[in-house]
Amino acid sequence: MSRRCFHRAVVMLAAAVVLAGCSLRTAEKVDVLVVGGGTSGVAAGLQSARMGARTFIIEETDWLGGMLTAAGVSAVDGNYRLRAGIWGEFLDSLVMHYGGSDSLKTGWVSNVLFEPAVGNDLFHRMAAAEPLLTVKHGTAFVDARREKGRWIVRTEHAGKTETVEARVLIDATEQGDVARALGVPYDIGMESREATDEDIAPETANGIVQDLTYVAILKDYGHDVWIARPEDYDPALFACCCANPLCTNPREPNRVWSKEMMMSYGRLPGGKIMINWPIEGNDYYTNMIDLSREEREAEIAKAKHRTLCYLFLQNELGLTTLGLDDETFPTEDRLPLIPYHRESRRIHGKVRFNLNHAMHPYEQPEPLYRTCIAVGDYPVDHHHTRYTGADSLPDLHFHPVPSYGVPLGALIPADRQGLIVAEKSISVSNIMNGSTRLQPVVLQIGQAAGALAALAVKQGCTVDEVQVREVQRAVLDAGSYLLPYLDVPKDSPYFKPLQRIGSTGILRGEGRNVDWSNETWIHADFLLRASDLHCLAEYGMNAPDDKALPERTVSIAEAVHIVTGKEMGTVWEQVEAIVHKYAWSDCDTQRPILRKEFAVLADELCNPFARAVNIKGESD
Repeated sequence: MSRRCFHRAVVMLAAAVVLAGCSLRTAEKVDVLVVGGGTSGVAAGLQSARMGARTFIIEETDWLGGMLTAAGVSAVDGNYRLRAGIWGEFLDSLVMHYGGSDSLKTGWVSNVLFEPAVGNDLFHRMAAAEPLLTVKHGTAFVDARREKGRWIVRTEHAGKTETVEARVLIDATEQGDVARALGVPYDIGMESREATDEDIAPETANGIVQDLTYVAILKDYGHDVWIARPEDYDPALFACCCANPLCTNPREPNRVWSKEMMMSYGRLPGGKIMINWPIEGNDYYTNMIDLSREEREAEIAKAKHRTLCYLFLQNELGLTTLGLDDETFPTEDRLPLIPYHRESRRIHGKVRFNLNHAMHPYEQPEPLYRTCIAVGDYPVDHHHTRYTGADSLPDLHFHPVPSYGVPLGALIPADRQGLIVAEKSISVSNIMNGSTRLQPVVLQIGQAAGALAALAVKQGCTVDEVQVREVQRAVLDAGSYLLPYLDVPKDSPYFKPLQRIGSTGILRGEGRNVDWSNETWIHADFLLRASDLHCLAEYGMNAPDDKALPERTVSIAEAVHIVTGKEMGTVWEQVEAIVHKYAWSDCDTQRPILRKEFAVLADELCNPFARAVNIKGESD
């Protein structure tokens, strides 16, 4: 090599070193990085920052809220009576914005409807109120690697590659793309009945996912609005979306409703109309989960075309004054920023939550109910009508379940340290995803993900080293539910004790279906019976003396003995303090005790919740 070439090589090497050093010095360092500012991502960022962790959310669009806002699905399904945590805050903000709860009941599909732009604005206000939270829009995830207990994440913003270093990484993308990039094993489609032991699962596994929808928001312009006839428009695809002369052979004869019902289904405050119509409407089948970005864009274009074809049906139905709203979305085509994905990859987590855990939580080999961090009460609802061959699939249209809790282990990959997975990509069965995918549940999943991340940062440990009970305490302190007890509102002084004692299994809730309602009750105001008590020895408590009469009630004095093993006189000062704290009107120690009263005695005198459980709910 010549001296000149050698000198040039040295200069180039020195420049590369300098640039690398500059890149390293300018890399953003945070505690928690949330990839995706969707429904769970915004909740994860808020909770993480509130618990003291410096948190970044990166989001490709200019909106926050994902399916609730950017996808236009601004009609909330479920959890109307379980207003918890950030879901409750968001709902309260909507009520304040529109002037009352009744103002949200403008369409018959939901008790909570709102304009997508309003939801986006509310989420941005919530984020702006957190000094430790930064939201960076227009930013895409590229890749990540783990070095010395930190994530080195490459992102792309304005055509430039940037680097973020984080101690904990949360995948809150719509399709679980971060988990895939990091090699986390996952499933797509339906598992076999043998794999999940779910009675309604198919006999053999398949790769069939739920239909997605490209939602539309319409406005009545008060005069005819010309819509160009889409290429390949086929009115037969939509003929039976409602009762009309074109409908001669409906797929669902029992759900052929009037066009007035169809249009009032998703009517929003202010009179605009959300079009997310499941009956021969704008659902579209495609499995785009494992496709490249370019291939996904092609499928999205097809989904948009399906929606535009459905909207052209207005000409057949005489709804010619309705057109795409020109105010809601900042897009050239006036359609939402993203499609509504009902299904994603489902990771292999520390545990997998399935239908049996929801239906019969106390009968499963693993007591996952002890580890719950979010609640849901919507039935299992799958959309498959646009899939060719849907008749061969299980009927998963509003399959009833009791209300349920989501276990923490579903958010933690089985073999990747420092990563938490949220949104719809958690470790659940395909069938159970039909309920856990709903907006309030996903908001709570995100909030729990943020709490877990912040605790890992605070404790200087990995995600899977954080104790289950510590995450649950953080969730409770944030005003959220662990278990979905309808009879104990979160502002009750008995709320936390019953949530804690219920999470030990000492007292158990009763799940049931009432018409369309999926419920769980702890029967807080019922008298305690000897047969109500479970696994007492596991927590160092004493079984009732008279096992021959399990239906008999238990007195306050006996309850104290069960909890402490002591006679009333030796612990009276502690009991008296509890009586005053909870304002018991009758402190006769021989009277029968209520279930909620037993819960506070057990909680304060024995504190069984303090006994650690592992990620599967087993006592350590």
